[in-house]
Amino acid sequence: MLDLTGKAAIVTGAGSVGPGWGNGKAAAVLFARQGAAVFCIDNNPDAVAETVGIIASEGGRAVAHTADVTRSDDVKAAIEAAVAEFGRLDIMVNNVGGSAPGSAESMSEEVWDRQFDINLRSVFLGCKHALPHLRQQETSAIVNIASIAALRMSGDRPHIAYSASKMGVIGLSKSVAMEQARKGVRCNVVVPGLMNTPLVENRLLRQLGANDAATLIAKRDAQVPTGKMGTGWDVAHAVLFLASDEARYITGTEIIVDGGMSAMMPGAGAA
Repeated sequence: MLDLTGKAAIVTGAGSVGPGWGNGKAAAVLFARQGAAVFCIDNNPDAVAETVGIIASEGGRAVAHTADVTRSDDVKAAIEAAVAEFGRLDIMVNNVGGSAPGSAESMSEEVWDRQFDINLRSVFLGCKHALPHLRQQETSAIVNIASIAALRMSGDRPHIAYSASKMGVIGLSKSVAMEQARKGVRCNVVVPGLMNTPLVENRLLRQLGANDAATLIAKRDAQVPTGKMGTGWDVAHAVLFLASDEARYITGTEIIVDGGMSAMMPGAGAA
């Protein structure tokens, strides 16, 4: 089940911003454990080298590559390097993203543009440059990472560009899925909710002005019906399923990984 032996995968955002397991790092390691050769891309060479080191220590095959996935030339060169290294491409995971707070009035146009570059342009470029190689296989898969912020809005902490760009990821993915449906390439989305990844301590603490990580984590846990945030591994397992042959009849849709947040009534607390 979920065997990726003989397949070659690219995972962007394959490093973590701090100690622990981000979505991309967990997905890359999980893919390797399931038999895939993994081309790991990140803009931080030390972070992506750590991921590749973990895979190598477990006997897997992986290559580290540093690139800015908002730049078309970088993405094209990275994907071509992956195909040159592995001789094929079966799976493309577009995982890079990040949120910036701000409303329609308060957000600068520069932040708006940067948010769309990071969250949506990166996915567009990943699909654009991967598709010619993915179509060389009988079946292949693209998995894009969106966010629950695309589906549910916060009244007290707007992040208008993040929500809009992540909703764009869902729309883009459906369009790619329909265009490629008869060409052997599936395209789906994983929609994470509140996740306890290194981003919490390395980015959200500063954004939210929180006093300490433990308090912030407890607050975020309390918002989830299950009583706990998810982890990078929860996202990675959903990505693995959508990338696998077991999901061969699934395209143009989303898997929501949010502990039930999107199903909870407004104002309702966890049981």
